[in-house]
Amino acid sequence: MNLAPYMAQLNELADPAAVEKMQAYHKVDRPYLGVANPQINDLTKAWRAELSLTDRIALADALWQTDIFEARVAAAKLLTQARLRPDDEPAWQLIQSWVPDFDSWAIADHACMAAQKRLLADPQRLDVVETWTQSGELWSKRAALVATLPWTKQNNPKPEELDARERILGWAAGYLPVKNGILQKAIAWWVRDLSRHDPVRAAAFIEDNRATLKPYAIKEAARHMPDFPLEAAVTADVTAEDEAPASDN
Repeated sequence: MNLAPYMAQLNELADPAAVEKMQAYHKVDRPYLGVANPQINDLTKAWRAELSLTDRIALADALWQTDIFEARVAAAKLLTQARLRPDDEPAWQLIQSWVPDFDSWAIADHACMAAQKRLLADPQRLDVVETWTQSGELWSKRAALVATLPWTKQNNPKPEELDARERILGWAAGYLPVKNGILQKAIAWWVRDLSRHDPVRAAAFIEDNRATLKPYAIKEAARHMPDFPLEAAVTADVTAEDEAPASDN
């Protein structure tokens, strides 16, 4: 894969005036071009249309290896698609290989959106995701929750989907002894999204884990449950590591 013409297109959109702001916001020392997310969307949409799946995977790999912020976001977007034919296993393998590189929420969340599609295509891949929960890297642990957000969204879950939901909540509970904002924010995000579709189970998780959830995490997890008793939960300052992820809403 010749990366040069694709990087040239990214560089054409570069805005040097935005670079310093991006560096300050993301707080990770890597190259930035100052390209806006909608512009990356437009580029990757065009690239997906013109490239075979094999070439898209090769391009995604090459873009990721540059360590340039916008290139890594573009790499993830190239593989964020519900159906990848004829075989999505190479894409899944590539996405897995990125997980140890995660070091900030923005790139990690775009890559996890691609992972979500591959997990929905084959839920047996949750076995692989479970290995991320045993990683010594906090960002890999967090990725296990962000990549499995689709399991918060079923209104009428099938038995196997309920089993997966409980399994993932078990991972979340297992994280709680580590009082780390990266993980607490991810847990709160997962439970908050679950509360939109299964408020009873979401409330039960919060109650069962009140002693180890940070107050601001309880407030965030219960955001869509106005009648939930917050009790001692109070507004807390959110540090840089707790900032809202790219797709958080």
